[in-house]
Amino acid sequence: MGDEALARAEEAELARRRDGELEAQDIVSPVADGDERAIEGALRPKRLDDFVGQARVREQLSLLLRGALRRGRPPDHVLMSGPPGLGKTTIAMIIAAELGAPLRITSGPAIERSGDLAAVLSTLQEGEVVFIDEIHRLARPAEEMLYLAMEDFRVDIVVGKGPGATAIPLDIAPFTLVGATTRAGLLPAPLRDRFGFTAHLDFYTPEELGVIVRRSAGLLGVHIDDGGVEELGLRSRGTPRIANRLLRRVRDFAEVKTDGVVTREVTRTALELYEVDELGLDRLDLAVLSALVRRFGGGPVGLSTLAIAAGEEAETVEVVAEPFLVRLGLLARTPRGRVATRAGWEHLGLTPPPATDAPTLFD
Repeated sequence: MGDEALARAEEAELARRRDGELEAQDIVSPVADGDERAIEGALRPKRLDDFVGQARVREQLSLLLRGALRRGRPPDHVLMSGPPGLGKTTIAMIIAAELGAPLRITSGPAIERSGDLAAVLSTLQEGEVVFIDEIHRLARPAEEMLYLAMEDFRVDIVVGKGPGATAIPLDIAPFTLVGATTRAGLLPAPLRDRFGFTAHLDFYTPEELGVIVRRSAGLLGVHIDDGGVEELGLRSRGTPRIANRLLRRVRDFAEVKTDGVVTREVTRTALELYEVDELGLDRLDLAVLSALVRRFGGGPVGLSTLAIAAGEEAETVEVVAEPFLVRLGLLARTPRGRVATRAGWEHLGLTPPPATDAPTLFD
């Protein structure tokens, strides 16, 4: 009887899913989802003074927000660019918190039509902050609607089709748009020019990452010494998101394999298990560099060929692995293809050929 009741319950749940009755929180485990959100929320700083790194951007933002609060008006629209994981979403949340305003979060790929954007903008409260992640991926009709909304706080709703179509102007409450992009070069100039403040987030220093790791460890209840903090700061690729992720993995290792204290030695052993080396290179980075050196003699070799040899998609190699390898001076891009630098050979413990004298950076 118990098995039959369970089978009926599963059939009923599947039926509800087909009928669109289940919300996202019903489909995903509420316990796991809640834990993950709680962890992420706890690690994000809530105020500008608590934000570590990006000193110049913090100072510029502080002036922008304080000036807006004194005038009693929403601040100019803000555009942030930079690689993933540097804090663009966190800064958007901080802007809303500093202004004491509600925050509406969406993303460029989620806004497929101008009507989607109109639905968001038409329900805004005065002074509300709208955060659009990956704003360079907005659909063209939505992008053109955003021009007018940013400048005049108005959207035109088109009713009907063809020659009989009519544009109905709709005033919207003054708001602040915060846009984030990982590829600023893809942002159209008319959209970029409508932002009153633009900022580029740079990679963090190991010392700044150490401060972030220590703060996160305190929030997570992780016992970590100075050696563990320093080691994680050195291996986190200049990215706070990676630092926090590695901290959680090292915490797991320390709690299961040792006495729970994250030391330098524990950190090194744990990250060796997770295939993160002393420079922060992971499995993908090492696969690309190793294929370039061992299979193609250091290059030059084309991107697609290199990606096949590494067992990954070309876009993954170009977007995920290559920027970090180039930044460390282990790989160079030349007009003829990718080449390994002398430092790249030496990092793999190999002696480069006498002719290997490639510069570290190429356009």
